[in-house]
Amino acid sequence: MSKHGQNNPPTASCKEIRSRDNPLFKGLKRLCQSARERQNTGKTLLDGAHLIRACEEASGPVEQLIVNESASQQPEIAALIAGRAATVLAENLFRDIACVETPSGIMAVVPIPASQAPDLAVDTVLLDGVQDPGNVGTLLRTAAAAGFRQVLLSADCAGVWSPKVLRAGQGAHFALSIVEDADLAAFLKAYPGTAAVTQLQDAVSLFDAPLQGPMAWVFGSEGQGVRPEVAAAAKLKIKIPMPGVAESLNVSAAAAVCLFETVRRRQLNSAAG
Repeated sequence: MSKHGQNNPPTASCKEIRSRDNPLFKGLKRLCQSARERQNTGKTLLDGAHLIRACEEASGPVEQLIVNESASQQPEIAALIAGRAATVLAENLFRDIACVETPSGIMAVVPIPASQAPDLAVDTVLLDGVQDPGNVGTLLRTAAAAGFRQVLLSADCAGVWSPKVLRAGQGAHFALSIVEDADLAAFLKAYPGTAAVTQLQDAVSLFDAPLQGPMAWVFGSEGQGVRPEVAAAAKLKIKIPMPGVAESLNVSAAAAVCLFETVRRRQLNSAAG
């Protein structure tokens, strides 16, 4: 089955696709390229063995495996597809549906989890208008690493279940409760813990701020920041001290500083108490 004529690792069943006219291939391409298709079908594509394993650890076997013909001999991919059904695409077809710049050689079709109602009792990260897929994925990864359990995104954020955001998240999606199209201001007004937003004016230094109890951190778009009505709903205004020449931080870097200062503060309080 490989281009060298070698046998592929055994799978429960294997379907080869070599034509762009194949309906299954056309469906995969739409799923990769179209946010509307993902919304209409309730499905998305994962790229890479790491993401697929993270998904399966959280929710069980994926719906469909798609393998690049020339990559099926790679040990990691061979181990993942052994004894399982897989769709094998000719190399040129796999490149056509590649969702990222450096495709891994294996993808999976998975259902997009249904959004749950926001939980007012847990640590939360809120993203307001963050449109860069890499930043959104990195923010999810940072939130999960810092032990935050929930992420709310405004309607104008990058699609959180797009392949590029999934790739940047490196499996964080499956460790978080994610709510898209959220009313951030309403959540903050109802939140019983400490709601904090990063801004430059009328703000207290992060290192002096009272980061107590459950935390809801708000981070805004790369260009415009947090919208005024959302910022107004967060009672604690925070600025990150920057003694160097830079005037601002990338939103992902700013979030990492704030979230892990929260972690550091809690560890200090736990050790003291």
